[in-house]
Amino acid sequence: MNITEYQNNIPAVRDVIDLRETLWINGQLRPFGTIQDSLRIKEDDIIAAAERLKRFAPFIKKSFPETQDEGGLIESPLKKLEKLQKEWNEKTGGDPQGHLYLKMDSHLAIAGSVKARGGIYEILKHTEELAIANHLLEETDNYEKLADFRDFFSQYTIQAGSTGNLGLSIGIISAGIGYHVIIHMSAEAKQWKKDLLRSKGVMVREYEGDYEAAVAAGRKLSDSDSMSYFVDDEHSEDLFLGYAVAAGRLKKQLKEQQITVDKEHPLFVYLPCGVGGAPGGITFGLKHEFGDFVHCFFAEPVQCPCMLLGMATGEGDKVCVQDFGLTGITHADGLAVGRPSPLAGNLMKNMVSGIFTVEDHKLYEYMRMLKNAENIIIEPSACAAFEGYRSINESPEMVRYLKEHNLEKAAERANHIIWATGGKLVPEKIVDMYLQTELK
Repeated sequence: MNITEYQNNIPAVRDVIDLRETLWINGQLRPFGTIQDSLRIKEDDIIAAAERLKRFAPFIKKSFPETQDEGGLIESPLKKLEKLQKEWNEKTGGDPQGHLYLKMDSHLAIAGSVKARGGIYEILKHTEELAIANHLLEETDNYEKLADFRDFFSQYTIQAGSTGNLGLSIGIISAGIGYHVIIHMSAEAKQWKKDLLRSKGVMVREYEGDYEAAVAAGRKLSDSDSMSYFVDDEHSEDLFLGYAVAAGRLKKQLKEQQITVDKEHPLFVYLPCGVGGAPGGITFGLKHEFGDFVHCFFAEPVQCPCMLLGMATGEGDKVCVQDFGLTGITHADGLAVGRPSPLAGNLMKNMVSGIFTVEDHKLYEYMRMLKNAENIIIEPSACAAFEGYRSINESPEMVRYLKEHNLEKAAERANHIIWATGGKLVPEKIVDMYLQTELK
């Protein structure tokens, strides 16, 4: 690996090293129909995951009353951002580009973040397998009965490494089922997230190092205990599938709101990216639902664009941001990951349209803009996705992308979704602090 060579030959890498915001367009993007059959995870796997979540709905409804309105399914609203889009266009002087929406995974029940999809799904699958293996459950049963087996599940331990939101989702659902839970949290994790986990009876272990250090420590401890199960954010297909289920549910919401997705009405989706599992899984599902009519872009902090560097160089998880002279330190705590997931990186190789970086100060600016226009609060790391919509009007790379994909005329009819990944559980005093934060 020659960093200087990458810097000289790949403009996006040069911009990243120079700490400039950039948009990298994926030159290996392929028509979905040409790659679908070769993918290691199949559409049937997504369908099976969706069915498993339906089986668990009675248990979720009973154990977590906040899900009753959705019948035990954990789902978020899709909200049109008319006021914000109007203000944005007036402020920038740009032409309106289609319609702007917010997918509010920031407000998912139980965990208040996108991690309520993947993290909760993996724990439910593990729970189902344990219960069936021990003759406590059959797939044809009403899964509500699992609420009566807390003593059984208390024999087992669940562990995971996290910068914050994954730990919250796994900790809250696992403790709710009855497991002993240990969450290994890196230095970036916010204190309020650690406090919330401890209030649920979860053991939190803290590490001075970054996300990788927390994951490695958690995996080692779990591997030494035959009664422990480790949720591996870097390699887990189950996490990935939990996220992928979101696409089918979004398709239903789009239909209910009479939003068309086709050649003349393309869909652009902007997703914050840490290790890559959540945005990768959602993109994977969206491509199965909408094929080449959906265009997915990931958002990463300027100091921590691990997926961009892994994909732009072709090195994947063999490189980390520190190799390129970056600190990996960012106010976007949920995105503070130095090395990308090999699973997500490999699956996204021909699927993600591009990756853009955003400076930390904009996270708070976008947060205030959303609060003022729509009275919606999402956490700073979730606000990274707004930079994708900005690039439609201002980025030369995006202009070229639209031209190369014959999207110039369709752009005015496009629909844009900002995927809000967290925020509901942030304490009010922390929200107030975020809203008053201004960085240079």
